[in-house]
Amino acid sequence: MKKSALLIPALVVVLVAIVSSLFIVDEREKVLVLQFGQIVKVQEEPGLGFKIPMIQEVVRYDDRILSRDLEPLEVTPSDDRRLIVDAFARYRIADVEQFRRAVGAGGEDAAARRLDSILRAETREVLGSVSSNDILSTDRAALMLRIRNSAISEATALGLQVIDVRLKRTDLPPANLEATYERMKAERAREAADERARGAEAAQRIEATAARTVVELVSEATRDARIIEGEADAERNRIFADAFGADPEFFEFYRSMTAYQRSLTPGNSTMVLSPDNEFFNYLKSDTGASATE
Repeated sequence: MKKSALLIPALVVVLVAIVSSLFIVDEREKVLVLQFGQIVKVQEEPGLGFKIPMIQEVVRYDDRILSRDLEPLEVTPSDDRRLIVDAFARYRIADVEQFRRAVGAGGEDAAARRLDSILRAETREVLGSVSSNDILSTDRAALMLRIRNSAISEATALGLQVIDVRLKRTDLPPANLEATYERMKAERAREAADERARGAEAAQRIEATAARTVVELVSEATRDARIIEGEADAERNRIFADAFGADPEFFEFYRSMTAYQRSLTPGNSTMVLSPDNEFFNYLKSDTGASATE
């Protein structure tokens, strides 16, 4: 009975010791086995691991690709035009032993803070060597690659592998943004004024051309009309001359009738002529009496 009472606690202790000595490594993590703070074992393959209970401890680190968003960073490019840069990095813990030695018990949070310092410094250095137009352009892959390559060596000392660095957003500081907007508005207003001035100049040029064309057309039409009138008068005079030559007496009669028509208009017409005036020869009677009106 006494042996059974002692055996059960001993079995429990052994079972607890066995369970305490076992640990499971997930495929998404890496594990260090520490003894009194010193690394005694590294297990990166997933599966079952063993440690000495109460003496050794297991420290787990994420083996996946991690992301780190940097706080907005103010940089000064080579043209002294300040910019606010928002970036992020992707990295992973490549060497857990080096990582542990570099950051100690601070773990991933301490490593992330140190990586932030590295990335901020390299971003300032790389972007400070180019103009703001290069940073604001859509083709920034070369700049991001330079930042990543510059950060790799320092991150390696932390046991980290920097996979990628991306510039998410690049803006002007709020103090400069309003001034830039105002400058852009002034530039657009000046361009609009230039366009309006060029349009007004073109309109005046077109109007002047149209007015000159009208004057030329009217002058040509007037000239042609006068030429036609002159030709018509010449033709009329020729006809009259031919008619006068063919029958002078009839021509005299026609001219007298025309003169009568123009002179004796309806209304108050009064003419005072001497009795022997030839104007009314064709209105005289056969007896030779004169007619007056």
